[in-house]
Amino acid sequence: MKPFLRWAGSKRKLLPDLLKYWAACSAKQYVEPFMGSASLFFALQPRAAVLGDTNRELVETFESVRDSPRAVYDFLTSLDHTEETYYAVRDSRTYSGSPAKAAARFIFLNRLCFNGIYRTNASGSFNVPYSGEATGTFPTLEQLEEISLALQGATIMWSDFEDTISTATAGDFVYLDPPYSVANRRVFKQYGASVFGLSDLKRLSRSLVQLNNRGASFVLSYATCEEALRLFRRWKIQRRIVTRNVSGFAQHRRRAVELLVTNISRDR
Repeated sequence: MKPFLRWAGSKRKLLPDLLKYWAACSAKQYVEPFMGSASLFFALQPRAAVLGDTNRELVETFESVRDSPRAVYDFLTSLDHTEETYYAVRDSRTYSGSPAKAAARFIFLNRLCFNGIYRTNASGSFNVPYSGEATGTFPTLEQLEEISLALQGATIMWSDFEDTISTATAGDFVYLDPPYSVANRRVFKQYGASVFGLSDLKRLSRSLVQLNNRGASFVLSYATCEEALRLFRRWKIQRRIVTRNVSGFAQHRRRAVELLVTNISRDR
C-alpha cells in the first residue's frame, strides 16, 4: 500500500532494506515517532502501531482519514485543481471547523504545492507556492477507505518524538526518520519555524539507548554527517546510496549516502 501524501524526504526508495529489518525481528508492534507520509507503515500494514509527529495538521489529517474517509473524499473532490483555487484554499481560515474538511485541505495543498514540502511562516501559516501541476494522482475513495482500514489498529499522537518513543516496549519495532540536522542546518526545510537541531539529535541518541535497554528493536535512517557518525557509532551502521531531487527539479538530482543505524542483527 502506498501513502496518500507526498513528503519531502520520504524513504520509499529505502523500503526494500527497511522491510528486511522488520522481517528479522518478529515485532509485536510498530512505532514511528516521525511519521511524515508513513510510507514504511503503509508498506507493512502492521496490526498494531503507534504513529507520532509534531505536525498537528498532519496528525489530524491521518485521524480524519482513519475515521471519516468518505467525508474527506467528498470535500477533496469538490475542489478545482487550479492555481486560483489553490491560493484561495491555502489562505482560507474556513477549514478548521470540520476535521474532514481540514484533512481535505491538507491533502489538496500537499498534492498541488511545490515539491510536497510542508513549510509555515513565523505565524504558523502554510506558505508553500503552487507547483503548476499535481504530483501524482489524488487519492480515490477506494484508496482512502483502504488507508482507513490500515490505520484502524494505529494510535496516532501529536507529540514530541520522545513521547512517542516512550510507548515502545520489549518486542516492538521502532522506525525513526527524523528531519536532517547537519551542523544544525536542515537539509529539507519543512515544518516551519521549529528546527530539528543538534540538541535534538543528542536527545535522539539517548532515546536509542533507552529503546535498546527496554528490548525494543529500532532502525534509524539519516544523512551521512559527522554528527550522526559520532553519536550513533555504538550501533550497527550500513550505508545506502540514494538519489535525491534538489529543489524539486529532475535535472538537479544528486546521489547521496544514507545511513541505516540499527540494533537488529540480520544478514547483509
